[in-house]
Amino acid sequence: MNTLVSEANSVMDRILVVDDIADNRFLLQTILEAEGYRVDVADNGATALAKIEAYPPDLVLLDVMMPQMNGYEVTQRIRRNPNLPLIPIVLVTGNDPTMADRLEIEADGFIRKPIDFEQLLNQVRSILHRAN
Repeated sequence: MNTLVSEANSVMDRILVVDDIADNRFLLQTILEAEGYRVDVADNGATALAKIEAYPPDLVLLDVMMPQMNGYEVTQRIRRNPNLPLIPIVLVTGNDPTMADRLEIEADGFIRKPIDFEQLLNQVRSILHRAN
């Protein structure tokens, strides 16, 4: 474990990882926990929304392509819920959204698949640093 990052995360930021594929959830959870973050997981949009409403995380890593409710829909529901604080959302996608898409979606960041874990961790650190 990186002790510098762990000390910097002494408040233990909470990250919710949302992905319908178990291996993806496990991999992201493992990498983030190794960096000192507390990680919760959800396997679909409805479960994610319930967890967010019950105990809002400091950041949501949200897969775009999921059945029933995709990541864009989950993002819109989070943003339109007046009972929730402004929670940073990073969408994980195989596509490269255009600038217009980025503005319309109201996400704080995007990570392309296959995931570059260094880029992911840098983006997570940067977003959480701005939020604190």
